[in-house]
Amino acid sequence: MDTEKRIAQTIATEIAARPDQVSSAIALLDGGATVPFVARYRKEATGGLDDTQLRKLADRMTYLRELESRRAAIVDSIRSQDKMTDALTRALAGAETKSVLEDIYLPFKPKRRTKAMIARENGLEPLLEAILSDRATDPEALAKTYVSEAVPGTKEALEGARDILAERLAENAALLGDLRGFMQNEALLTARVIEGQEEKGAKFSDYFAHSEPWSKVPSHRALAMLRASKEGVVYVDIAPDPETGAARAEGIVCKYIGVPGNGPGDTWLRKIAGWTWRVKLSSTMMLDLLGDLRARAHQEAIDVFARNLRDLLLAAPAGACATLGLDPGIRTGVKAAVVDATGRVLTTETLYPFQPKNDLRGAEAAILRLITKHNVELIAIGNGTASRETERLVADTLAHLPKDVKKPTKVIVSEAGASVYSASELAAKEFPDLDVSLRGAVSIARRLQDPLAELVKIEPKSIGVGQYQHDVDQSRLDKSLEAVVEDAVNAVGVDLNTASAPLLAHVSGLGPGLAEAIVAHRDTSGAFKSRKELLKVARLGPRAFEQCAGFLRIRDGAEPLDASSVHPEAYGLARKIVKACGRDLRAVMADPSALRQLHAEQFVDDTFGLPTVRDILAELEKPGRDPRPSFKTAVFADGVEDIKDLKSGMVLEGTVTNVAAFGAFVDIGVHQDGLVHVSQLADKFVKDPHEVVKAGDVVQVRVTEVDIPRKRIGLSMRKDGGYSAREDRAERGPKGDKPQGNFRGKSKPVTSAAPPKSDAPGAFGSALLDAMKRR
Repeated sequence: MDTEKRIAQTIATEIAARPDQVSSAIALLDGGATVPFVARYRKEATGGLDDTQLRKLADRMTYLRELESRRAAIVDSIRSQDKMTDALTRALAGAETKSVLEDIYLPFKPKRRTKAMIARENGLEPLLEAILSDRATDPEALAKTYVSEAVPGTKEALEGARDILAERLAENAALLGDLRGFMQNEALLTARVIEGQEEKGAKFSDYFAHSEPWSKVPSHRALAMLRASKEGVVYVDIAPDPETGAARAEGIVCKYIGVPGNGPGDTWLRKIAGWTWRVKLSSTMMLDLLGDLRARAHQEAIDVFARNLRDLLLAAPAGACATLGLDPGIRTGVKAAVVDATGRVLTTETLYPFQPKNDLRGAEAAILRLITKHNVELIAIGNGTASRETERLVADTLAHLPKDVKKPTKVIVSEAGASVYSASELAAKEFPDLDVSLRGAVSIARRLQDPLAELVKIEPKSIGVGQYQHDVDQSRLDKSLEAVVEDAVNAVGVDLNTASAPLLAHVSGLGPGLAEAIVAHRDTSGAFKSRKELLKVARLGPRAFEQCAGFLRIRDGAEPLDASSVHPEAYGLARKIVKACGRDLRAVMADPSALRQLHAEQFVDDTFGLPTVRDILAELEKPGRDPRPSFKTAVFADGVEDIKDLKSGMVLEGTVTNVAAFGAFVDIGVHQDGLVHVSQLADKFVKDPHEVVKAGDVVQVRVTEVDIPRKRIGLSMRKDGGYSAREDRAERGPKGDKPQGNFRGKSKPVTSAAPPKSDAPGAFGSALLDAMKRR
């Protein structure tokens, strides 16, 4: 089986597809096609692989090609040493991971001069063979005949034999595989505080004396301990159970030496097996598992970030309405910006309703003037400092509106990343004459109108929906987040005549250069009248047109299909379908009832298969449909504006701002997000919080715990009202056991969903919560 066929077979098994589907997808991606294009417009070729499968396929394709390249290099190296055997060839061919491949290569890998090499040079390898073959003779007696000028005594001779054996064991791929499997099943991850670091690392107090199975450590706890170790607060170790594990590991090593008896040679070899485990192999295994743990935690954290980012990008747009954006501030004033339905800035102003100026009347008058002059329908208020005070100002001001003026809807909007955008080169280019402080108000207004169009201008890592995002592999994180943005933009589609260059840059087949060229052409030649006019854009050739055209929309253009996701290459098929309805194209798109009388199978031909026909029928039925949900916003409770206003038992409405592996953070309007722990998300066991909530959801929560000094809020979404952290821990017992009965008269159902003690809803001392709070 050649390399590419083997890669296709492996990936097919992993993504539940056929090898021919994978091979076709790989050929398209290698040819320059993007994942969104292949997923949407090449379903016949790939057998309908979706974007999730294609993303995994692309990632695994890169890894497996690197694996095959490394395999070939290793084979060449061993052959150049004239040490290749049939067994070694089979072992190398069967290696499925890079780590296994490197284990096999270890004995043949060029290395610096070792103690074992020196021992061999001193003629001590025959001594080791003698000990291995004659277990009844005392190794000390055998060593006497190997004393020489280079080996002054029997002690040195036996140490040399030990070094040779230890190196053999450390380079034995089968032994390393068995030990790795043993450690993965049995090892414990432990953390203990470094003496004198208790005060400095108080936020890591949950890990001052912590131990749990390596295989079950969730990503957020792993990342917390790794950060604590990096900051010099705790020691982290990975080792088998100290009472029984070390002996079992040594037993595995003994098996590979072959130590079944109790002769003097067996006793010496058993001792060497223990020494080899303690001095060499245990540290090798610890580093291997630490690397695996870090990689696993990083990937899970990246996956969480990617899911949250996708939910945020695909949040419901409020729509094309004139919008007043308010960026709250106290001393520096409230920055105001009005944008029209297309997002164009109409005017900006700074209001000073708070200290030190206290110009409340002037601020109210300015807001009323902006609303009436520009027919404002939406008011977006940033959720930062003075957010609730600004919201109250707006509410009081709206009460003074004349009855014949429609009252705008006020919405609290996350301003995460707005300041980063305001000071960016992109913002300076977009608003060269606008003060940096006022650009944030524009961004807040626009992200209410269309979150996707505005958030793509901000580096995803600045939006603040990740956990330990600065600790993970930044290259992998960037690649993953870019894929999320690309998929979101292309899933929604982009208006060719209004989209900004940053938004166009994420369209399939474009990129920053072509996006800028499209905007420049639009500025000089006017709005595009058809998709075909894209071919007049400098440097945009047929290949790029093929990739991008289906994702770009032209409203009210000369060609009705340009407003849909039907690709220009399939316009003939679309018209054939419309003709079968006996009606005009625009009539069918306005009233698609006639389409329901058609059967997709009758339009299949040699070029277009059933998947494409069905997609076109669906698109003609609802042209240019937006996959995002309808707009909805949370209503914060009056009088609850600060954490000090919260009381246990309060029922509040809020917006999910972030979803992590351990629960969801919710903005309830007090400048500090509360945590709904995974155990408090529902009345049933929840393994993954994303099964219940996503970023942007409006939810109803009950306050279960308020810790004012540490600014931590416990919330519950359970119908029974949930439990405070203290109650939950008391109910579960000191070891996080199942609930045993009632607590304070509440009936709490017995469940096996009890989290570990350090992960309980109120374990607010964890480093993770501090990190998330600072996001």
